Amino acid sequence: MSQAASPSQALRVAFAGTPEFARVALEAIHAAGFPVVAVLSQPDRPAGRGLQLQASPVKQYALEQGLGPVLQPRSLRRNGKYPEEAGAAVDALAQIAPDVMVVAAYGLILPAEVLALPRYGCLNIHASLLPRWRGAAPIHRAIEAGDAQTGITLMQMDEGLDTGAMIQGETVPIGPGDTTGTLHDALAALGGRMVVEALRRLAAGQPLTGTPQPAEGVTYAEKIAKEEAPLDLRRPAAALAAQVRAFNPFPGATVQVGETVIKCWQAQPLASTASHPQAPGTVLAADADGVVIACGEGALRVTELQKPGGRRVPAQQFLQSMPLPPGTRCAVAGGTA
Repeated sequence: MSQAASPSQALRVAFAGTPEFARVALEAIHAAGFPVVAVLSQPDRPAGRGLQLQASPVKQYALEQGLGPVLQPRSLRRNGKYPEEAGAAVDALAQIAPDVMVVAAYGLILPAEVLALPRYGCLNIHASLLPRWRGAAPIHRAIEAGDAQTGITLMQMDEGLDTGAMIQGETVPIGPGDTTGTLHDALAALGGRMVVEALRRLAAGQPLTGTPQPAEGVTYAEKIAKEEAPLDLRRPAAALAAQVRAFNPFPGATVQVGETVIKCWQAQPLASTASHPQAPGTVLAADADGVVIACGEGALRVTELQKPGGRRVPAQQFLQSMPLPPGTRCAVAGGTA
């Protein structure tokens, strides 16, 4: 006599996601025993120096574990730019008929037709405390803005941009040394745990009730552009230190000395430069403790740097190959001296 399926085995899950943040959630769902009956991920992209096509972390995990099928349409809108791809993917999902879809950093808009396919709807794992930092780069923007905390919001998706009803939220403090990289890893693990708990409740017959998002406190986390990397040294040092942490590991905050663009990976603000009235962008000190640069308010001590084509290294090692004596001028913003 065959054994009855467990509640988790009876709940058929579709998953939509692309980067490492999403892969962590997919792994948690799979490890918890839920059958993943479809995986959606963005198309393979050129990557590396050879610009070879590379599968997303989500696709790689799905193929390794035999999950799927894996669907990679460039759009899910039948009336959009790629109607044939969209129609084929949506029809395949309709044929599979998942009970619920989990979405994490997928990168494509889900039209109403897709949102309505699973009988329990679509659950989104969002890396902020909604309604603050809706959008593409919530971790970066929270650190850049100097927020004291962030977290994960589990949301029932609707047609808006991260506007759906909130099912659950958990808070994570942002420490003074946190970067987007460290916070990403903590939030990814939390998101995986939270969505597994929600799926278990759903599988046990407990409805997931959502609370509408408040109208107050809405902010948008625009996608990070490489053009934002240069530090505007006319700004306060505290804001620049937050930008350095926010842009670690991508795209990396930069300063420019002459024609050389230097990436700054670790930095701390110094309260005052009252005894150093030099203009913003002036190197005040450069030794084993770091490269100290005058800012519009205070000074920035950069302790980990990288030359073009080089590695990230502590200041002392960096200065051995590229000395920056006091008085050296850094461009104050985007190549402006």
